[in-house]
Amino acid sequence: MKKIYCIIILIALCANAVSGQERIDSLMPVRGLAIAAPSAKNLDLFIKFIDEELAPAHFNLLILRIDWNYDYKSHPELRDPNPLKEADIKRIVDVCLKYRIRLAPQINLLGHQSWAKQTHNLLRAYPAFDETPHVKTENYPGWPNPDGLYCKSYCPLHPDVHKIVFALVDEITDVFETVWFHAGMDEVFYIGDDKCPRCKGRDKSELFAGEVTRIHNHLAERGKRLMIWGDRLIDGNATGIGVWEASGNDTHRAIDMIPKDVFICDWHYERPDQTAVYFAMKGFDVATCPWRKPDVAIEQFNDMLRWRKSSTRQMSQHFQGIIETVWSGADSFLKNYYETPADPAKQQESDVITLKRLIATFKTI
Repeated sequence: MKKIYCIIILIALCANAVSGQERIDSLMPVRGLAIAAPSAKNLDLFIKFIDEELAPAHFNLLILRIDWNYDYKSHPELRDPNPLKEADIKRIVDVCLKYRIRLAPQINLLGHQSWAKQTHNLLRAYPAFDETPHVKTENYPGWPNPDGLYCKSYCPLHPDVHKIVFALVDEITDVFETVWFHAGMDEVFYIGDDKCPRCKGRDKSELFAGEVTRIHNHLAERGKRLMIWGDRLIDGNATGIGVWEASGNDTHRAIDMIPKDVFICDWHYERPDQTAVYFAMKGFDVATCPWRKPDVAIEQFNDMLRWRKSSTRQMSQHFQGIIETVWSGADSFLKNYYETPADPAKQQESDVITLKRLIATFKTI
């Protein structure tokens, strides 16, 4: 009798756990973090962070900015010094599988191929891919600059660029054992440049949409799904949102030209702008992405709950959840996460404090 009673208790506990998980998934299907991949020397701490912080708070998505921080076999000329090895990635894969956390490796495609004074690996190795070779990064002391330089783009119509970048995409999604890939695509300030022999005179929205669609189709052929940041699909002038969190160079019309199963990561950091509704009305799955202001993040969290509850069935399914973003390196973030900041101001507003507020909030749903 005692054995039967124990079995009944165990079944009840399992049923409650399943019921609780179903409730969380129903209220907020996506609970994510977007962060740079750690260095190999901090991998143990990063796995501890997943194991002890993200998993107990019901996180189920981890977007990892890999870019060139991997020991690529397909194009070793694009590796960073001391990159993560396959065995390192498999350790992350294993801990995420343990907790059913989906992984989405990110390589910045199209834009973010430089900073103002530093050209990144793709354009250094393949300068012919540069959309704006006449803009010399070393001439600029910082950004944004008078000509609008923030970060370079590759030319989406160069005949050889996709052979290179798609080899990286295939390799990194395979090693991560995932159906998700994040292509970045944010803050594209150089596109359709008048001096580009291939892109000059072309419609910028069509160029942007063409690149999104080409990446999407490549992934779809392999049973994988594309995620992108949503800023280039918002009209920064009409909305008043501006040229950082929305488009000021006429790429916004691409929203009506790209496949509807592209997952949109809609980032707003200073205000809880309501553009997730716009994406959902256009038929896209969307998650709202905060950064360093905890009060804004909690308001965005509550907005997402409200939209899912009050919308029609067709609309509600598109409001997917919240993805916190971290824009420092993972190593410095982890250091700050596990140390009490000396500056009291940092205890009020930072990516660390915002994530901790969201962790506490996720545990309540």
